[in-house]
Order: sequence, then structure tokens, then C-alpha cells
Amino acid sequence: MDAWNQELSKRITGDIRFAEPADRHTSIGVGGKIDALVFPKDVVELAETIAFLCERRIPFLPVGNWTNLIVRDGGYRGALISLTGLHRLEISPSGEGEIHIEAEAGVALSELVVLSMNEGFTGMEFCAGIPGSVGGAVRMNAGAYGSEMKDVIVSLRLLEPAEGIRTLGRDALIFGYRNLDLPAETIIIGAAFRLRKGDPEKIAGRVREILSLRSEKHPLEFRNAGSIFKNPRSIPAGRLIESAGLKGVRIGDAEVSAKHGNFIVNRGQASAAEVVSLIGLVQKRVFEATGHSLETEVRIIGE
Repeated sequence: MDAWNQELSKRITGDIRFAEPADRHTSIGVGGKIDALVFPKDVVELAETIAFLCERRIPFLPVGNWTNLIVRDGGYRGALISLTGLHRLEISPSGEGEIHIEAEAGVALSELVVLSMNEGFTGMEFCAGIPGSVGGAVRMNAGAYGSEMKDVIVSLRLLEPAEGIRTLGRDALIFGYRNLDLPAETIIIGAAFRLRKGDPEKIAGRVREILSLRSEKHPLEFRNAGSIFKNPRSIPAGRLIESAGLKGVRIGDAEVSAKHGNFIVNRGQASAAEVVSLIGLVQKRVFEATGHSLETEVRIIGE
């Protein structure tokens, strides 16, 4: 690790942390040590970091707000690259009654919601209360209350290790349910969103309504990784989990929320092994009870 420190520190001015415990960062509060956690300060340093890691064939993954992510107790062998330094956020006009908001990958969705609400433009209300950042939300085509990221995206800026930075328009992007079809090594560095002029009071009211609904339904009083499973087409995952009698089931300090079946919460000192074991138990019991196979929405990495 000392070699990493000396070499990479010469390339970037951002923070580099070696043997960094993941449980300090993941929203659910679990995970072992990461070989290197890198904080590039901007897109230039991000590209330098990726080039350095590719040259040495060191595995890497980008991370945003650490939601929807579980790092196993053995930690991660390689580098996790925090995109929090990519936080530029700009508005530009786009025809009558429309604007484009350009946001880098590290911008929190909450910032987008507040900005669009304050400016009186509609389209981002569905993101209210989603704790992720732009990069992660676009990558998984995050959605709620009948809307998804694909509905408001105009274009993406991408960093590809072999080709550098390029921009793809909406027509060239293939979105699916909770997925954007991109090569695994491609990093989303920014997105442009098209919004339209709306009634400021109605926009603010809808945001308040969604935040209230999330507060009522989701176990926000405990650390969690958001929705654990993707919803099957025919029925919400939470309903299947509830019908299988799994609400409140625990393995150690990992618990299927009694408030919402599609959340696993950390009741205090849960390990990643307990969370992952509980995920497996839920999948097994739901399949036995209902015949539905639940696919994880969270990403599980490490060893």
C-alpha cells in the first residue's frame, strides 16, 4: 500500500485513504477495510486516477453516497473511487418553458430536487427523499412514484478507460428497470436533465407529499441500504416479503424492517455477513412461499 500512496499521491491532490473501514461510509454501516479509498477533486483527477489503476491492473469501482452498497466483512481488494469531488451543478435555458440542469456525478439528488423546486421547474419531484447521488441514480435508473431517471435525462458524460471522455444523447442510452446498459468499466461523470416550467406551489407541495410518504413508510430511524430487492413486474417485493411472514426476522443485528419488508436495517452492530445471510434467507423463504425469485437491487462487493 505504501507504493500506492507514493505513486498516486504524485498524480492527484485529493485525499487517499488506505485500509479504510467501509462501515464508516456505507449507509447501512457495514463492511471491512478497503485497500484504497480515493477522493479525486475533479474530472481531471478522476481520469488520472483511472489511468493509474488501469496501468497497474488494480480493480476499482466508483462510489457516490454509499447508499445501495454493501461491502463484505473481508473488505475490498482494490480501489473505491469517491465521486463526491464532482459536484458542479449548472442551469441553462432550453427553449420556451424548459431548462437543462447539468449535474456532475457526485451531486446529491436532494440538491437537484431543491434547485428545481426553488426555480419553479417540474420533473425531479419523484427524487425527493432518494438518498443517492446523480451517478449512482442514473446507473440504476432510480425511480419512484411512476417516474424514472430515464424520463428526464437528455445526455450523459462518460469516462471510459480506453476512450476517454465522451457524451451520449438520450437516444443512444438503453435503460431498463433499475438498470442502464453500460460497460462495467464506464464511469458516469455527469448528466443533463430536461425540466419544464411548472407551478412553484404545486411542485413544493408534491415534494413535501413524497417526503412525508417516505417518512411514514420507510424505516429511516435505522441505518439501511434502501430497497434491498427489485420489484417483480406483478407485485412489489415488500408485499411478497410480508406475505412470507418475514417482517421482523433477524440474523444478529440485521433485521427485515417491521415497517417495510423491502428494507433490511442495522439495529446496532450488524455485520455484512449478517446482512448478506438475511438477504439469502429472504430470497429462499419468498421463493418457497410464493414462487417468486427476488433479485437484489443493492450491490454487494468485496470478500
